[in-house]
Amino acid sequence: MAQIFPEWTNKLPTYAALGAVVIGAVVVGFIWYYGSPWYTDVGYRPAQPVPYSHKLHADDLGMDCRYCHNFVEESPHANIPPTQTCMNCHTLILPESEKLLLVRESFANKQPIEWVRIHKLPDYAYFDHSAHLRAGVGCADCHGNVAKMEVVSQTQPLSMSWCLDCHRNPEKSIRPLDQITNMEWTAPDNQAEYARRMIEERNIDPPKDCSGCHR
Repeated sequence: MAQIFPEWTNKLPTYAALGAVVIGAVVVGFIWYYGSPWYTDVGYRPAQPVPYSHKLHADDLGMDCRYCHNFVEESPHANIPPTQTCMNCHTLILPESEKLLLVRESFANKQPIEWVRIHKLPDYAYFDHSAHLRAGVGCADCHGNVAKMEVVSQTQPLSMSWCLDCHRNPEKSIRPLDQITNMEWTAPDNQAEYARRMIEERNIDPPKDCSGCHR
């Protein structure tokens, strides 16, 4: 009896299985990359209601981060400065600038400016700024060199795996406490030795279990 299908069709199941594996790998890889914070979050740079230049203030004028974010060393949150902080300088400096119109209105009306939040963590994740600064983790490790940014953008994914990488190997992020806001600080040649000593002296033991960040 003559065969209905040609002989090559016997290999179709093998080709189909291989094709499914390849397609599955491509789909997983696509979702793994394009669905990760490295793609969806890094580079996020929203327009703000006031064109505030961190480069001008933090770099050109040399202002310390803590002048505006003055609770960051004692609070879990890096506070957004109130309008009063802006007006400490701008009652005398460029008091009539059009760019500062919203700032003056906010100060006069006692209504806060609605800044657009850039660095966001989910509600189920707990992060304490003060604990990290006390350990010697610099602002730039998480936020990038903000002093070079006209408009602040997110430079790190802030994902769970990214945080855990640092908690498991904190040596590269430990710096002298008087350098935590220095955006130009670079690790010395003896960084590993220095970090190990500081980890022991400061009793640094970053949590690695779920309860450390999920409470």
